[in-house]
Amino acid sequence: MSHYENAVRIVKTLTGKGHTAYFAGGWVRDHLMGHDSDDIDIATSASPEEILDLFPNTLVVGIAFGVVIVLMEGHAYEVATFRKDMEYENGRSPSRIEWCAPREDALRRDFTINGMFYDPLEQKIYDYVGGVEDIKKRVIKTIGDPYERFREDRLRMVRAFRFSLRFGFPIDRLTQEAIRANADTLFPSVAMERIWQEFQKMAKYEHLDTAFIEMMRLDLLPVIFPTLKGMHLNELKANVSSYKYFPENCSPILYIAHLFPGSKLKDLLELARYLKVSGEDADLLETLSIVRALLRERKGENLVEWVAFFSRKGAEMILQTELAFLPHEERERELAKMKRIVEEYRDHIQRLVDKKPIVTGRMLQDEGLKPGKEMGLLIKEAERIAVMVNAKESREVLAQLKKHPLWPKAKDL
Repeated sequence: MSHYENAVRIVKTLTGKGHTAYFAGGWVRDHLMGHDSDDIDIATSASPEEILDLFPNTLVVGIAFGVVIVLMEGHAYEVATFRKDMEYENGRSPSRIEWCAPREDALRRDFTINGMFYDPLEQKIYDYVGGVEDIKKRVIKTIGDPYERFREDRLRMVRAFRFSLRFGFPIDRLTQEAIRANADTLFPSVAMERIWQEFQKMAKYEHLDTAFIEMMRLDLLPVIFPTLKGMHLNELKANVSSYKYFPENCSPILYIAHLFPGSKLKDLLELARYLKVSGEDADLLETLSIVRALLRERKGENLVEWVAFFSRKGAEMILQTELAFLPHEERERELAKMKRIVEEYRDHIQRLVDKKPIVTGRMLQDEGLKPGKEMGLLIKEAERIAVMVNAKESREVLAQLKKHPLWPKAKDL
């Protein structure tokens, strides 16, 4: 069965036992906008215990909030009891909940476009919050009082920009005012990991530059990145203007890094720690610092350093982001030059990726050399020679290496 058909089976099972059950939230929104998805959540009047009794394969992940994961034919469906949230105290989650009717459940959700239900058996929409109308108006608006919605969950301020970016809908004026008024309350209620997760999702969509400009205009971006406080909006616009030239599927961390175009390695690594990104993302920032140094120090003709750079993961993607600030003709000229380096020295780059030096310690020992510091320097020099003369064979490089001052004289062997 399809993902949708399995979800309908869950609804039929619940309604067959006298419970109300609807598809909820994002799937309903996407269905109304004409792009159905497989991400189907279900809201029901059944209690968590009743859900567990009805479905043999489940995961208990949020039973305190009425949430059970039902597993069916390899798919996972979040099935949640209709609830209203009570007594928000920490700006992220309620201290307690109560079971309720569908209307009350809808009223506790974040944005109108996310607050609708769909009965797949009757093929009927239940809209208690004006979501259908706001989809027609193409607007992002909180359900009820935006100040109250943001007091309940500060992360919703960031999520507003994600939905605005995803659908190309502007944020409602009153919702904007509430974001500006509440921006400085984002921390410590929201963990930085949650902010980073939102940025990762936002980076999938076009016009991230516009979202960051709006976040800056409404004082939210400087709260997340305090070093942006005092920056003129026009300077930020200049920093993000090159996003449109970034490669497809560009890593989200590179968009963030280019908010700070002059950053050196220590600043970029501090950014990685601040956002609590993965080690892989931190490595990308280190690679970004390398290419910035190469370009800043005009080492464009230093083949050895460029070959070493291109052996790093994500190097070509990172180079494209850094050159995106250049005028079109200069950018294309630089990219073409770098492409020639990659093509001509591909074997050398791959050897560095594979960590297989063209001259090994064993080869040098076979020549009578002893292990030590000098051998390590000779192995490094061999790599330089291999690139400079574009040598593919070890014997050719060894012949050149024996002419180097580092190579010991016969009496020293």
